[in-house]
Amino acid sequence: MLTVGTKAPEFSLPDQNGTIHTLSEYAGKTVVLYFYSRDNTGGCTSQAVGFAQLADEFAKLNAVIIGISKDSVASHERFAQKYNLPFTLLSDPELTAIQAYDVWHEKKLYGKVSMGTVRTTYIIDNAGTIVDAKTKVKAAENPRQTLDTLLVL
Repeated sequence: MLTVGTKAPEFSLPDQNGTIHTLSEYAGKTVVLYFYSRDNTGGCTSQAVGFAQLADEFAKLNAVIIGISKDSVASHERFAQKYNLPFTLLSDPELTAIQAYDVWHEKKLYGKVSMGTVRTTYIIDNAGTIVDAKTKVKAAENPRQTLDTLLVL
């Protein structure tokens, strides 16, 4: 995981509509950048729906929400439509941002070891610096905790 005070790595990735996004296009805004494992899984869905429910509150704080996983553009499109997600989901099948943000790690589940994305949320300030970093977050609690953190920053 990257630490607070680190310059956030630039990325250039397609969203659920195929439009390319870069971190630098959000200069002047606070970016809530959250990494998750897979579309349409229980935890990832509860996290995304939680962010969707609080999207207006984040917007009032001049914050944009961006989710990143290694799922395809088509998968993100279906996921966003199914749950009416009002924010950007970026597709990173080559793991460029996932690795740049140091969230690709060995994971153990039921004794099986594999590589995967560790659920992590970064808050990046309007100058592109990481001002908060949380790893191994609880999916359902993460959106509210992130909003609460933004309120005190």
